[in-house]
Amino acid sequence: MASSKLPVLVLPHPLILLPTSRFTVPVSQSIGEAILALIDESDALPVLAAIPLVNPSSEDKSPVLSEWGTAARVLRLARPTLRNPRQPYLVSLHGLTRIRLIAASNTNSLPPELATDLSLQEIEYPPTERIPSRETVDKFRHSALRLLDRLAKDSTQHARKETYQKIAGMLEDITSSRAPWMADVLVGSIDGEYADKLAILSTPDTEARLTLATDIFLKQTSISEVSKKIATAVDESLSKQQKEFFLRQQLAAITRELQALTRSNGTSSGASPGTPSDNSSSSELDDDEQHEADDMADLKRRIEAMEVGSEERKMGVREWRRLKRIPQGSVEHGVIRSYLEWLSSIPWPNAVSLSSEAQSPQPIKDKSFLTAARVQLDADHFGLEKIKKRLIEYLAVVRLKELNAERDSREEEARKQSEVKAIEAKDNLADNVDKMVVPYDKNKQQPSKPSPTSVPVKSGRLGKKGVKGPILLFVGPPGTGKTSLGQSIAKALGRPFQRISLGGVRDEAEIRGHRRTYVASGPGLIVQALRKAGRLDSVMLLDEIDKIGQSNFHGDPGAALLEVLDPEQNHTFNDHYVNVPIDLSQILFICTANSLETISAPLLDRCEVIQLSGYTYDEKMHIARRFLLPKQLQANGLNESHITLTEPALLHIATRYTREAGVRNLERAIGGVVRYKAVEWAEFMDGGGEAREVGQNDGAVVVADKEGSRRAYRRVVEEHEIEKILGIARWDGEERDREERRGVVYGLVVMGQGEGGILPVETIAVPGSGQVKLTGSLGDVIKESAELALSWVKTHAYDLCVTNTRAQDPLKVPEMIDIHLHLPSGAQKKDGPSAGVAMTCAFVSLLTGACVPSHIAMTGEITLRGRVTPVGGIKEKVLGAHRAQITKVILPWANRKDVEHDIALEIRNEMEFVFVRTVREALEAAFGKNTLGWRREALLMESRL
Repeated sequence: MASSKLPVLVLPHPLILLPTSRFTVPVSQSIGEAILALIDESDALPVLAAIPLVNPSSEDKSPVLSEWGTAARVLRLARPTLRNPRQPYLVSLHGLTRIRLIAASNTNSLPPELATDLSLQEIEYPPTERIPSRETVDKFRHSALRLLDRLAKDSTQHARKETYQKIAGMLEDITSSRAPWMADVLVGSIDGEYADKLAILSTPDTEARLTLATDIFLKQTSISEVSKKIATAVDESLSKQQKEFFLRQQLAAITRELQALTRSNGTSSGASPGTPSDNSSSSELDDDEQHEADDMADLKRRIEAMEVGSEERKMGVREWRRLKRIPQGSVEHGVIRSYLEWLSSIPWPNAVSLSSEAQSPQPIKDKSFLTAARVQLDADHFGLEKIKKRLIEYLAVVRLKELNAERDSREEEARKQSEVKAIEAKDNLADNVDKMVVPYDKNKQQPSKPSPTSVPVKSGRLGKKGVKGPILLFVGPPGTGKTSLGQSIAKALGRPFQRISLGGVRDEAEIRGHRRTYVASGPGLIVQALRKAGRLDSVMLLDEIDKIGQSNFHGDPGAALLEVLDPEQNHTFNDHYVNVPIDLSQILFICTANSLETISAPLLDRCEVIQLSGYTYDEKMHIARRFLLPKQLQANGLNESHITLTEPALLHIATRYTREAGVRNLERAIGGVVRYKAVEWAEFMDGGGEAREVGQNDGAVVVADKEGSRRAYRRVVEEHEIEKILGIARWDGEERDREERRGVVYGLVVMGQGEGGILPVETIAVPGSGQVKLTGSLGDVIKESAELALSWVKTHAYDLCVTNTRAQDPLKVPEMIDIHLHLPSGAQKKDGPSAGVAMTCAFVSLLTGACVPSHIAMTGEITLRGRVTPVGGIKEKVLGAHRAQITKVILPWANRKDVEHDIALEIRNEMEFVFVRTVREALEAAFGKNTLGWRREALLMESRL
């Protein structure tokens, strides 16, 4: 290689001057004056060694000179103007050939003298370039033509396209010796990477240089094709969005102009003088951009308020990012936004409370909480002492748990503060000891000082543990106050109340929600109620749970409720739409049902069943006075001074116009009386023009009209007026007008809606062949009870002096007869085993001629051995007997506990209860002692195996 000395000009990173290339570079004042001196000294244009820097200058690393550079001719030097003397010198260079800097091969750092001045350095010129092979030249030409064709297609300037086409024409006819020169020209012209240009500069061998240029051109072609494809796709998407945005803006502008025009027309034509008109006012229904921005900001604020690291926040952030990437007019945009609105509106545990949603302080910490709860329950409901006792127990547990949680929180806070103080004291002691010289041992691990704030914190949710709400199931007839009990509990607790009606729900998705893959999907009823409540500890009423749909092809909604009503599972309830575990453990669930028969056993096992049997007449009278009558007076525009219902009139309404366990029909009947008096009062006030009240006399309000005539409005409603107001009584008291008759006995029954009553068991003897005939829409079980009763009577006919020998059949001796047993109300289905005692007494009465008094009713199941076994529905049956003015009730001995626990004391004092173990005891209680002529003491025979 030939060597020489040239002044070295260091090119700042990332500038590189390749042979055959030209560019202008700014230089400092000292270097500019040095180049100016070279120009003045030489006759021709001076030549410099343009050496690039391999790496940029930084505080950590010093700049490094490249080993290879370019011998460049100085074409032009521009000095700074007098107006701006701080402007740098500008020097234009033209690359001639490659050179190798000998000093750069010996050291890696930039010499200090080259940073501020031009200095002569030894350089070497590469040997004469050899001609590359034909195959290498062809590959180079092919890749270069492909790159030039792509650049010409992508270029938007016509002159640049012509330049690329001319260069492509030169490549077609280029010789092998000129191919390396063309490689330098193309690499210097394209916008390539710095490393590629430096590699070309550092490759003096022509064969290797062409191969490297071929690879660079192929890479640049691929990058250009991919960039063009992405740019085209982005341009198409942006053009659609811009077009949609433009059209929406036009539509909004047209809408605003039409609204302004409509308001101006209305103001000029129809507005009366003095009527304020504000054309600038906008409706909240207008689709304004500001409203949209506010909604999105509120949605983002709700997501940020969620607990950091929680599942709901992760889901919200992920969906929010998807939402921002999707165009606003897309269908998917609406789907994701709806999901985020639902997700952010659910009350999540440990979420930051927003200022607009601050919860009101709970009254549960007040010392008078339980007293206020009792007052609230007593004010809303009369009676129901057993249910109120259970609710007060729950409220007491809630209060104690809350107080314990608050105490534990204070203790935990005090413990953390004591730990921080101990750590600070230890640090102070360590600072005092630091003055001592301690030898350092590198093999011994040095203890690190704990930070005062480095108190261990348990991971996971840190929210307080709330009381797991019980699952209460109120079972009772309609109108007994099941739903209103839930409202009273919510008032006593100071919690929001939500009611979910499950009657007729037949789809599992109504409970768990629809999956988001379906069109118009949404969350289930539980999540909807939780969103409306806005709190995790609300009171949620699941109404009519016994009327929920059965299992079908839509799924089983009853099975979906198993997770909701299980305290061990509902803390991670999974709604198919939300798809994030939701905590339902703090919700107080209250279920209502009219019957337990249609509720599945697993669902019933998760509930605490509380029976609401019905009200006595005394309770109904109190409820009517305290609740129903004031409610109807307010609903019909009257007050207490306009109407007075006497006690006999109210009792007449309750006994003759209603026959139910609840009070709904009683409220309707009272409403009818109040409306009747409202019509009288309205006609009375409108009849004589202006009127004034002059006095009250015997329940009549006397009013004088303009003419001085006196008319009276009677505000007292007597018993004899009820029939004129409400019509003929629906229940004429046929149960009370009972008569003692042979073969007729009164049994106790429970009606279809849960209310109790009495039902006569009628039997007659007709000529026949010794058979028994049963009528009255009887079920299989009650038919079997009739057969059991008849078999027992036939077995003991001799003991009852019905037959003369034990072998005689009472239905065939002395005459062949058939017994016809009938239960009235034939349109109603009847079934159950509890009519066994009543049927036995009816058969005995028919065959012996003895009569059972009409004030006696009975119930109980019998066996072939003559045992009387317990039955259900005792409270309902006793209340029904009390309403029918039955004074003596015969019940199985095993039901004695039901009477003591469920029947009110005033009813037990008014009625006589006889508990029997055997059929003979039941017969003696029904007919009276020594009424039946027993032949001898009947022995109870038992078989032993």
